[in-house]
Amino acid sequence: MNKLVDNYIANAKLWKEELLAIRKILLETELVEDYKWSTPCYTHNNKNIVIIAPFKTYFALGFFNATAINDSANLLIKAGANTQSGRQLRFKDCKEILDKRAVIKKYIKEAISIQDTNIVDTTKPAAPVVEVEELSTIFKSDVAFKKAFESLTPGRQRGYLIYFSGAKQAETRLTRIEKYRDRILAGIGITDCTCGLSKRMPSCDGSHKLLNKN
Repeated sequence: MNKLVDNYIANAKLWKEELLAIRKILLETELVEDYKWSTPCYTHNNKNIVIIAPFKTYFALGFFNATAINDSANLLIKAGANTQSGRQLRFKDCKEILDKRAVIKKYIKEAISIQDTNIVDTTKPAAPVVEVEELSTIFKSDVAFKKAFESLTPGRQRGYLIYFSGAKQAETRLTRIEKYRDRILAGIGITDCTCGLSKRMPSCDGSHKLLNKN
């Protein structure tokens, strides 16, 4: 049991009973309890398997690599339009968690097996192409910026494209592009750490918030 998770549950204002219930089930499996991205996360052989995700209207157990799981109960939910392999088991109360105890353990066991054997889901469709007209226009007159963007990993490129295209107005898209210009030129992804405090380099784990408190 992780002490950070103890503190997280003790200070939870919502879903405390559900947190205790799901934690008990998770600790009965082969998973190791950790604390990442300011929430309880469970791993196997140092690989992320599931993460606890409490929301305002529902409580979720998020699976990192769920598309290869045989969802025989048809319970796994895609969190968002741009979500790739992640899926969620959602609950509305503690009773629902306890009622699905066997399913939770079954899916976790399969997720561990998938991770250990590196099973790749070949049925997963390719990620849709995200286009940002304003960015393409800027690239035509700013070769250095275009080169820097194309030097980013595909995942980092996609992260920026999804964020830029998420704005409905062209003016807002341009503002977003300009705001992140320096990060792109420096080869930094939109979710990468820039303060140097993250324990999950290169990803940001929220440690930069400590700087704002000092």
